[in-house]
Amino acid sequence: MAFSSFFSRLRSCSKPICRNLRTSNFQRPHIPSSLTEPVTCSRKGQGTIPSWVASLIPLALAVSAGSLALQSQNYPSLCLNDAPLSDPKSGKNGGKGSTDYVVKGSLRKVPPELIEELKGICQDNMTMDEDERYVHGKPQNSFHKAVNIPDVVVYPRSEEEVSKIVKSCNMHKVPIVPYGGATSIEGHTLSPYGGVCIDMTLMNRVKALHVEDMDVVVEPGIGWMELNEYLESYGLFFPLDPGPGATIGGMCATRCSGSLAVRYGTMRDNVINLKVVLADGEVMKTASRARKSAAGYDLTRLLIGSEGTLGVITEVTLRLQKLPQSSVVAMCNFPTIKDAADVAIATMHSGIQIRKEALWACFAMKPKFEAMITDVCVPLSHLAELISRSKQELDASPLTCTVIAHAGDGNFHVVVLFDPTKEEQRREAERLNHFMVHTALSMEGTCTGEHGVGTGKIKYLEKELGIENLRTMKRIKDALDPNNIMNPGKLISPHICF
Repeated sequence: MAFSSFFSRLRSCSKPICRNLRTSNFQRPHIPSSLTEPVTCSRKGQGTIPSWVASLIPLALAVSAGSLALQSQNYPSLCLNDAPLSDPKSGKNGGKGSTDYVVKGSLRKVPPELIEELKGICQDNMTMDEDERYVHGKPQNSFHKAVNIPDVVVYPRSEEEVSKIVKSCNMHKVPIVPYGGATSIEGHTLSPYGGVCIDMTLMNRVKALHVEDMDVVVEPGIGWMELNEYLESYGLFFPLDPGPGATIGGMCATRCSGSLAVRYGTMRDNVINLKVVLADGEVMKTASRARKSAAGYDLTRLLIGSEGTLGVITEVTLRLQKLPQSSVVAMCNFPTIKDAADVAIATMHSGIQIRKEALWACFAMKPKFEAMITDVCVPLSHLAELISRSKQELDASPLTCTVIAHAGDGNFHVVVLFDPTKEEQRREAERLNHFMVHTALSMEGTCTGEHGVGTGKIKYLEKELGIENLRTMKRIKDALDPNNIMNPGKLISPHICF
């Protein structure tokens, strides 16, 4: 009884210390100097803990901290202090309030055994050429960068090869980054921890077309434009159009939409099922080919938008639509931004949809500039106010800014052009982005309507979704990917712990 009472008192004494440990940096555990002094802990009606017992507490804490440090060394850690991004030793990215766009991450040499295993799996379809690795470490139209690039790029030709690649990487605890059309703009395909880039572009076949059922089964590397060329002769088309060059796998991973989303929905509405290679190499099918189902958890929707952090997509079954007989594009001028937004809302209420991509026109205006592309979305009734308030801020800025909006679904884009050689311009672009995101969040909106999180939007998720939401996502991530090899450093902020 006395022994039990002693440990009960010891636990109650150590609770504040344990709380401090949970918020400390597990990679560099240390014992505060104050804990080496004699400790007493008393409760009403109870005596103090003897000094010889108190002297054991630092030792117990050191052992516990060491154990926690060992557990957290699965490569790389997702549970770090919220150190500033400007600290090159922090090895983290996406901290709250950060304005650093160069993603830092720890780098560990890829074991030569893994390289040999990959050669056996991929044969000639892999490369360690520095130019190829650099290209795969920098998205095409994104201003985000990473200090590190992938150590090796592989080009699997089948689901079986993907499974073997992932299984080997998991065994060696080497990170992997799935790679498609590289058109994402929030740093999704960066390799901050090096590792293996899995380029899916050779897996680009149409596996089955069911005309009567109006669905198609494809591999992830096929582009949506190429798919629609194939479908045209059948009088069918896939309605999402996020931008030239995007592949179906990447579109699933980022939960994209596009200019036709108002009428046809986003990617989550147009995917029937997926096949996915999980972190241990196991292949999972998320659903049947039925257009609707109430059987179990909706794993299809869980994987859509997971940005490669839960698995590598190897097959997609898509809903198709009848090809329209004709389409019309109209252009109108308005005296004010508010007038334009109000007309867009009225147009939506009338059942009409109209918008096309304008990014290339913006680059034509400033050919040597980079673009920060905002992507906020609000309830439709707030769109006019959001655009009006944003336009005031944009007009006062010295940067060139163009406004593009999916007016019908409340999605609002601004292309902010800046000279990448001038740090003050980049910071001004980031300031404008911060303003629009926080304005949207204050209107019950989102920091990203369609572009996804990647590394660029991590810093906004806690304010938008809440810490409980992020902890739940972290639990799912840890359950499916305990070694954290699947596109680490994306989507979930490194400071999220539970």
